[in-house]
Amino acid sequence: MSTPAIASPSAEQIHARRNVGILALAAAISGSLPAICITLGGLTGIYLLGPDKSLATLPVSGFHLGAAMGAIPAALLMRQLGRRLGFMSGALVGAAGGCLAATAVVSGSFVLFFLALAAVGFAHAFAQQYRFAAADTGTEAFRARAISLVILGGIAAAVIGPQTVIHTRDMLAPVPFAGAYLAMSGLAIAALVVVSFLGGTARSAPKAESVAGGRPLAEIARQPRFIVAVLCAMGSYALMSLVMTAAPLAMVACGLGEDNAALGIQWHIIAMYAPSFLTGALITRIGAEAVIAIGMALLAGSGLVGLAGIDLGHFWGALILLGVGWNFGFVGATTMLTQTYRLNERGKVQGLNDLLVFGSVAVASFSSGKLFTSIGWDILNVVIFPVVAVCTLGVAVAYFVRLRAEA
Repeated sequence: MSTPAIASPSAEQIHARRNVGILALAAAISGSLPAICITLGGLTGIYLLGPDKSLATLPVSGFHLGAAMGAIPAALLMRQLGRRLGFMSGALVGAAGGCLAATAVVSGSFVLFFLALAAVGFAHAFAQQYRFAAADTGTEAFRARAISLVILGGIAAAVIGPQTVIHTRDMLAPVPFAGAYLAMSGLAIAALVVVSFLGGTARSAPKAESVAGGRPLAEIARQPRFIVAVLCAMGSYALMSLVMTAAPLAMVACGLGEDNAALGIQWHIIAMYAPSFLTGALITRIGAEAVIAIGMALLAGSGLVGLAGIDLGHFWGALILLGVGWNFGFVGATTMLTQTYRLNERGKVQGLNDLLVFGSVAVASFSSGKLFTSIGWDILNVVIFPVVAVCTLGVAVAYFVRLRAEA
């Protein structure tokens, strides 16, 4: 009589791991789309603009703006249709955005290119739900590891995206870059095929009782732990976007070439996702607050290396530290966020979180081009330090509030 009781949890865990594996593979493919947009977005902007290049990174900001605008619709659509159909819908939008971007470059339309990258960003908002879908499966103890494993899929994205740029950017020569955006559509279709294999709760639409009720969103958002989680997610992601968006422009301006710029972004994205082998276990061992604090220290280290020089090693070193710092800060903040809501509150909380995070990222990416062209690479790196200080203070407050609550 005891055998079924033992077999049932085991079957549930196997099912959860299968879904997490599918989500990690989808993240590897979908994660290459923002890598392409960020590597080429500013350079394409320069190609399409006239003498004034200060708006060159505006299309990259359009990508992040699209992600912010898609956050709540993505959460609401998945609430109605379930994760599987929601993810497939987002992938279709990404494929359309890639085709539109290629068309914009061929026709020489900066406005159309901005709209195309905004569409790809809107699709990325759906892909950002992969980590929450992973957290929804399996046991609570598996949650942090599931989030880390999905984010780990970005290691493959770090190679797929920049290598796609290098090998396809001249595919439609003499028009530069358009081939890479066309290839991006193919990657979006591949992600659609992968997520179609999601099973169980990730595929089925949630039952009415699982999404109804719960506390008012304002009440949830007033929790100190929620505020700190969102603050640190915004800080780590916005800083990463600020520096990463300007880095390819700075490297090309310093005479290091477009291929070195693409490879620098590749190493940066690998650094973003490689620590996910350890991040989930670290959170379980030392807590989300400590992991976020380590991330903030690494982000500050990135700023110091960026200020130390403009050789290739300085750029790549700063980008690697920036990626690792983002991983610790963002994964820690995401895990902290999951501790602030109940199951029937997840849709609205996750949507609000991503709206705030990607709204701040859109502002950061737009500011990146302005800051780089007006005050230079050095001052852009200086901006890192006050943001890190505010986030670190928030983490300290959250830690002592938790200790007081547990006493």
